[in-house]
Amino acid sequence: MIPKPLIAILTFAALPLLAIPSAVAQSMASPIAGSSDATPPRHARRIIIHPGPLLYRRCTDWYELQDRPSGPVLYPQMRCWWVRG
Repeated sequence: MIPKPLIAILTFAALPLLAIPSAVAQSMASPIAGSSDATPPRHARRIIIHPGPLLYRRCTDWYELQDRPSGPVLYPQMRCWWVRG
C-alpha cells in the first residue's frame, strides 16, 4: 500500500504537466495569437455629441452637506444643461 503523503506529493508534481497542454491550446485558439483570418474584437460604441454653433452648456455648482459616519462633510455638486445661445 502506498502511503498518503507520497500520493499527495506525486499528485502535486503531476499538476503542472497536466496544465501545460490546456494553456497551449488556449493560446493557439486565441485570436490575439496572430492568426490572419481572425476578426478584430468589437469595442463599445461611443456617443459623440455635436451640439452646433448655437448651443452651449450652462452649469451651476454648489456645496452640499452630507452626513457621513465620521461626521458632516461638504461635497461639491454640479448640474449642467444645453442652452440655445
